[in-house]
Amino acid sequence: MTTTSAVPTPVSLYGFLTPKPGHEDRLRKLLLDLVEPSRKDKGNLQYHLHEQEDGRFFLYEVWRTRDDLDEHNATPLLRAFMAELPEHADGPPEGYFGAMVSPYPAG
Repeated sequence: MTTTSAVPTPVSLYGFLTPKPGHEDRLRKLLLDLVEPSRKDKGNLQYHLHEQEDGRFFLYEVWRTRDDLDEHNATPLLRAFMAELPEHADGPPEGYFGAMVSPYPAG
């Protein structure tokens, strides 16, 4: 996505993952193992994992461009995670994409 001035518009990916009963610790570890490598991927601006009071996990990611996010999603690490996810998650991730409309802070 780009604006009319050809400046990349950051894209957000955010969503929830619900662990299967008894799989909370394993899903937490799998998700935590994604954080630092994902933050080092080209174009990553933010990558955060939260745990909700109801036991769901909330991921919040911001990427410089949609292409950067697509490259991240194609990494062996992410593909391995997605292959193992059905064993530990109660259903597919509830995910949302969005273009950032507020200015992203410089720096």
